Amino acid sequence: MRRVAEDTDVFVIGGGPAGLAAALAARQAGLDVIVADRGQAPVDKACGEGLMPDGVAALRLLGVHLPAGCGTPFRGIRFLDGDLAAEASFASGHGLGMRRTDLHRLLVDHAAGVGIDMRWHSDVAAIEPGGVWLDGRIVRCRWIVGADVMQSRVRRSVGIPAAWRGARRVGLRQHFRVRPGTDVGAVSWGSGRQAYVTPVAPDEICIALIADRPGLRFADLPAAFPDLARRLGGAAPLDAARGAVSMSARWRAVTHGPVALVGDASGSVDAITGEGMALAFRQALVLGAALARGDLASYAAAHPRMGRLPRAMARLLLFMGRHDGLRRGALRLLAHQPGIFDRLLAVHVGGFGHAQPA
Repeated sequence: MRRVAEDTDVFVIGGGPAGLAAALAARQAGLDVIVADRGQAPVDKACGEGLMPDGVAALRLLGVHLPAGCGTPFRGIRFLDGDLAAEASFASGHGLGMRRTDLHRLLVDHAAGVGIDMRWHSDVAAIEPGGVWLDGRIVRCRWIVGADVMQSRVRRSVGIPAAWRGARRVGLRQHFRVRPGTDVGAVSWGSGRQAYVTPVAPDEICIALIADRPGLRFADLPAAFPDLARRLGGAAPLDAARGAVSMSARWRAVTHGPVALVGDASGSVDAITGEGMALAFRQALVLGAALARGDLASYAAAHPRMGRLPRAMARLLLFMGRHDGLRRGALRLLAHQPGIFDRLLAVHVGGFGHAQPA
């Protein structure tokens, strides 16, 4: 086993995509970084596995270059509700569908290549002034970044309370050996539930089901989303269904002394927006710039602005999901006026320009 360093500039708690993105941004600023996680790479999580164009752009700014053939590009979004269909294309760039584990491996490999010290199967027992207790010894550091999911132990240890929490929803994800047959990501709508279909390989799709109430199962697809079930054509799943909670949440602060929170640990947006990963990457870029300046105030100020549009969009889409007549009327309008949908999608994924590091 490698000996744990006695000191570092930045200590990141949580080695998922958000934590690794924050580590990469700090490393780009010339800082020494240690990342610690209880688990082992690759870290998986139930999600729709689609990166919006702003997320793809943020990866490039983090220095992560996607090799040819990595993931499956998609050019826009399609909304489906029974006999209604509305489609919009991204104004620039493309989305990217790829398995969460593949994305994580890519981030881990790049982090190792730039000299980030990663500690898997490692437990941070406590945070104290000037350092953290890792595997029974103190590691001194200037900055601590909490990237340890929504129920963050880092957030709770420094006493940052919740400012607002939205409704908790339940999600399931599973992969199927089916040719996508389209170059868009699709959202099928039902009353209080959605099914997200993302192409992740030339012969594979990811389906994520999210519902306002627990109990929705993949076995219920023929009744809940008959068109999607017919598209699967009886294809057997490639893996077991994996579940997760989806919700929007905002905390009273995202920094406390030398501690900063990033990703879901800093607050979350409902998965209905498709922006969770992209938002975490944008936060990481701004945090890296703040760490380089030695002052977290700019990150604390920018963070709520970055989350404002995604949370507003989540409220709007969830409202649509719970009001069938309103939703179908809106989709009918978007189907007949596709330019409106194009502009709305451009607004939704166009906030990236306001979130780049200063």
